[in-house]
Amino acid sequence: MTTWPNLYLQDSASPLMEQLIFFHDHIMMILMMIVTTVTYTIIMLISNKNMDRNLLEGQMIELIWTITPAMTLFFIATPSLRLLYLMDEINHPMMTIKAVGHQWYWTYEYSDFNETEFDSYMTNQENINELRLLDVDNRTVLPSNTFIRMIVTSTDVIHSWTLPSSGVKIDGTPGRLNQASMTLNRNGLLFGQCSEICGTNHSFMPIVVESVPINTFIKWMMKS
Repeated sequence: MTTWPNLYLQDSASPLMEQLIFFHDHIMMILMMIVTTVTYTIIMLISNKNMDRNLLEGQMIELIWTITPAMTLFFIATPSLRLLYLMDEINHPMMTIKAVGHQWYWTYEYSDFNETEFDSYMTNQENINELRLLDVDNRTVLPSNTFIRMIVTSTDVIHSWTLPSSGVKIDGTPGRLNQASMTLNRNGLLFGQCSEICGTNHSFMPIVVESVPINTFIKWMMKS
C-alpha cells in the first residue's frame, strides 16, 4: 500500500509489476536523455551568435532528426509489446477467480471450489482500527506463487477492478467477461479500488486481497 509521502510506484507484489516498474524506469531514462538534449540544443542556439543566414538545406541534419526519433520509438515499443503479450497470455491457469462489480460493492466467485461466493463491502468508517476507505468486511484470499486467472464483469455500469501492487487493472463491462492473469510472489495485504467512475459511491468500492501460502488458502477454503 502506498503512503502519503510516496511519489513512486507501489512495491511490486507480482512478477508482472516488477516488469512494469523496470519498463517505467527504462522510459524515464529515455525521456531524461531527450529533455537534456533538447534543453542543451535550445540554450546553444539562443546563446550562439554565429548564425548562418545562407543555410538553405541540410540533408545530413534532416536525416539525423528523422532516424533518431525512429530509433527512440523502437527502443520504447520493443519492451512495451513484450509486456502487452505477457499481460494477455493466459495458458493453463491453476485457478480462476471471478469478480462482479455492482453499485457499489464487489462479488467474488471461486468457481473452482464448490461455488464459493461472497460479497465484499467497505467497512464502517467509524472503526478507527481499520484503514479509512480501504478496508472491507470480506477480504479476497488468494494463494501466493500461484498462476491465477482473474475474470471481471459487471451487472450495472462499467467498473474497473484494480490492484496496483500486482500490476492488474481489468474493466468490468456489463454483458462481457474480461480476464487477466497474475501471480502474487509475496504474502500480505494488497489494497486497490475501483478505477472507473461508476456513480455516487465510486470512491467507496475498495479491494483488499490477502495473499497467503497455499496451505493456508486450502484451510480457509475448507472453512468457507
